[in-house]
Amino acid sequence: MKNILARNQRAILGRFAKRRVLLALDFDGTLAPIVRDPDAATMRTTTAQRLAEAARRYPCVVISGRALSDVRRKVTAIPLRAVYGNHGMEPWSGLARARRLVAKWRGQLACSLPPVPGVVIEDKGPSLAIHYRQARSRTLLRRLILEVVDELQRSRVVDGKMVVNLLPADAPDKGIALLRLCRRFRCDSAIYLGDDEND
Repeated sequence: MKNILARNQRAILGRFAKRRVLLALDFDGTLAPIVRDPDAATMRTTTAQRLAEAARRYPCVVISGRALSDVRRKVTAIPLRAVYGNHGMEPWSGLARARRLVAKWRGQLACSLPPVPGVVIEDKGPSLAIHYRQARSRTLLRRLILEVVDELQRSRVVDGKMVVNLLPADAPDKGIALLRLCRRFRCDSAIYLGDDEND
């Protein structure tokens, strides 16, 4: 659904509100605006207040592409039931294996992806994010990055806004995380709010 908060969706929201619904949200682009420097992303005061109010009424979680420690730090004041990071991968029992695979990819990228001003490779432990927001010729650069990462074994690409994320192919995704959280909190339905194709 494109916009669940639109006026013509109020009847659907009303039905959800009467059920045991899990409210799940992405962070970047949903709770916090996309900014030039990802480290500077933060929720507006009104957003934090509304999220805190929602979290007092419903089981509320954040499932973000950020590393778990990073996103937890940004939502620490909100009474959330759970926070998942790395596109639903953290927490996960396969993190040690994922970190070894990511270390191998980093070595391969160092050899095959030429250094380009404005391109930053963020090592999030069990995943990588190749940011190109501050680079020139972003369309050509995105194409080059996708060609290079296509050669990496056992990888899954999660395309984002000016970022290419690399995760182990067998890692849980946001959908799996959402289903696990529904079971954990005994919710019979969920509303997930996000801004990207991955959401």
